Amino acid sequence: MRPIARWRAAGISVTEPVARATDGYSDRTRWQAFAVAVAVASLTILDLSKVNVGIPAIERAFGASPTQIQLIVAGYVLAFGIVLVPAGRYGDLHSRRRMFLIGLVVFLVASLLCAIAPTVELLAASRILQGVSGGLLMPQALGLTQQLFAGAARGRAFGVFGAVIGLSTAFGPTLGGLLIGVGGSELGWRLIFWMNVPLVICLFPFAYRLLPRTQPDAHGPRDLDLVGTALLGAAVLSLMLPFVLTTGSPADDPARWWWLAAFAGLATVFVRWERRYTAGGRAAIVDFSLFRIGGYRNGTLIAAFYFAAMPATFLTLSLFLQFGLGLEPVFAGMVTIPFALASAVTSWYSGRVVTTIGRPIVVGGLVAVVLGFGGVLASAFLLPAELAPWAVAGFMTLAGAGGGAVIAPNQTLTLAEVPVTSAGVAGSIGQVGQRVGTAVGIAAATAAFYATIYAEAGDAGRLMVYQDAFRNAALVILAFVGMALLLAVLDLRARRAGARARPVPTRVVTLLRSARDE
Repeated sequence: MRPIARWRAAGISVTEPVARATDGYSDRTRWQAFAVAVAVASLTILDLSKVNVGIPAIERAFGASPTQIQLIVAGYVLAFGIVLVPAGRYGDLHSRRRMFLIGLVVFLVASLLCAIAPTVELLAASRILQGVSGGLLMPQALGLTQQLFAGAARGRAFGVFGAVIGLSTAFGPTLGGLLIGVGGSELGWRLIFWMNVPLVICLFPFAYRLLPRTQPDAHGPRDLDLVGTALLGAAVLSLMLPFVLTTGSPADDPARWWWLAAFAGLATVFVRWERRYTAGGRAAIVDFSLFRIGGYRNGTLIAAFYFAAMPATFLTLSLFLQFGLGLEPVFAGMVTIPFALASAVTSWYSGRVVTTIGRPIVVGGLVAVVLGFGGVLASAFLLPAELAPWAVAGFMTLAGAGGGAVIAPNQTLTLAEVPVTSAGVAGSIGQVGQRVGTAVGIAAATAAFYATIYAEAGDAGRLMVYQDAFRNAALVILAFVGMALLLAVLDLRARRAGARARPVPTRVVTLLRSARDE
């Protein structure tokens, strides 16, 4: 373990040297460049959550089948996940700024195509292209944050990053519902995509002017492993595709699960190829040494399970509130506002204290999420229809407070010991875990939701059917959050055991604390 990591394990707050390739930047310029990066990252997350509330309107507009709807929702996630690692690797090796600008252009074109799509097939294809742009943009935003800041400033930056991402995830349904309310069922869902166009046009010149034109040099070869890139893309596709094609309908083809066998074979070939490629002195697409860093490995798994739960929660809750309780889209979206506000506050605070508190703040946050989601489930199932939305909003406040203490601190802890020259690919691998988790979570929760509806249709009243459907989906979601909590507790125990096994010399502790106080 590196000295900084060992000192942190002992509870000492350590400030690393300021980012290498931006030493000429003033603090104001750093934060301005960061603001551009996090604003664009929030757009990619907004397009994951705000579309959920528009699904009923899209379904009515095109008469779309469950599979087509699933492609619109999860196709975005699928493409996002496939592109992440090669985009992050290219950004690390060559230019994060260049990849960021390319991603912005692709996002603009894809959003325009979604907004004017005349058929559901073109809409699904445009959503996949939009996912590609998200995969280009997100690793650059993470890598730039690592590059621009260090030490306590990086913790604060990731705190802001987590707050904005949390707000984007939670406010997405509210924003989508508002746009549908303004535009009506025919035009409203198109406004969800139209809003991206002026925002990207405004952000592009700021990105061009403010983002760093130089970055730390990556050690070793700078070639891009094209064979490894293709193998990784095929492996991620075969892992995510069967979940993307899972709708809960009796028409789902069981043969889709054979894709997981293809994934196992492709993953094996990929690992062998990468090891052979690295042995030849070339730069592999994935740096497997990153997984020897315990904090990075555990944090990546925690994030994957957490993101398996979060988007699935907003999607199934939106469906329950609209179809089960009969709420208009704008009011269904408003139920998540308390989650967003609470998440923003705790993300900001937790980002400031994560370097001193560490993993316990993530454990506490996940406990609050479990309690909050449990309360949401109980409210939806036990309370009358006129009271349930208010109680759900109250428990979503508790879940949001916990969620804000998960995303930003876990991101900071996950990347704390990763070299800045590998920040993009490290962040990309973590994002792949999140996108795979999202695809699996949405598939599992919506399958439980719709399978219940298909099984109980005609046997009970509408409200009871949707209550049962939401209960089954919520139990799946709680299982994912429970796994994230278990992993966080195990990581905390490992950190504490490591700290006891490797005491920091008293003189070093005294010097570090003196430097910190100064």
